[in-house]
Amino acid sequence: MGMLCAVTFSKNGQLHYADPGELRPEVGDHVLVESSRGPLAARVLWAAEWSSEDTEGFPKLVGMAGDADLQAVADTRKLKARTLVATRRLIREHDLPMKVLSVDPQPTERKTVIYYTSPEPVDFRSLLRDLSATLDTRVELLQLGARDAVRVTGAIGSCGRDTCCSTFLKDYDPITLAMARDQDLPANPMRISGACGRLMCCLKYEHPLYQDFKATTPAIGEKVESPLGDGVVVGHSVPGGKVVLKLAADGTKQVCDKASVCAARKAYDSR
Repeated sequence: MGMLCAVTFSKNGQLHYADPGELRPEVGDHVLVESSRGPLAARVLWAAEWSSEDTEGFPKLVGMAGDADLQAVADTRKLKARTLVATRRLIREHDLPMKVLSVDPQPTERKTVIYYTSPEPVDFRSLLRDLSATLDTRVELLQLGARDAVRVTGAIGSCGRDTCCSTFLKDYDPITLAMARDQDLPANPMRISGACGRLMCCLKYEHPLYQDFKATTPAIGEKVESPLGDGVVVGHSVPGGKVVLKLAADGTKQVCDKASVCAARKAYDSR
């Protein structure tokens, strides 16, 4: 148990959690976060608060960012812009089917990492030579998949918010079509696919709730007893914890609490 805060290294960038140590930064403050490349300036998005989770292993804040640190961030932003323009120009000159997503200049290591996507294998050996000569640094080209491409560039999801992968998700758990079926969602790719064209990551968020509901609730078509009378289950309302019944007496549809038609509740009431 310890304290954690959330920071971002760029505007609308991904959240990173950090141990504030003795510092108590507020939202909007600029801090220095330890990293393998030395202290990096970041902006606080969530103020430090206690967490019940184990906070071991999170990077630590090493101090508040000063004017010199913020100027270094501004200089890096300008360097990224120049590098991006030069990279795209050289790709056009070499007529390669590549799309540059982001660049990461690392002056202290005399290296620049360039992230790109391509629909086909690319022979970029000559491009790499020209890039190294133009940028006067060692260059690494890394191809990204569809999910990573959206994570790097950012996008707006169907919910109207920034995509999960570009804000807080660190790992990609497997997402399957069965998750959509379990939640009674249409198997229409246009409805359940994210900005990357893959199944939406958020399909997994409520999936355990639906699994538990269906495992402990009478199935559709099952005959049950309820406070309103005997009937047949014709529908589920998982978020509300309700079941829809068609009453045997008059054929009307009624909504009941899940607990009122479950065997465990009826056994408890009988005792």
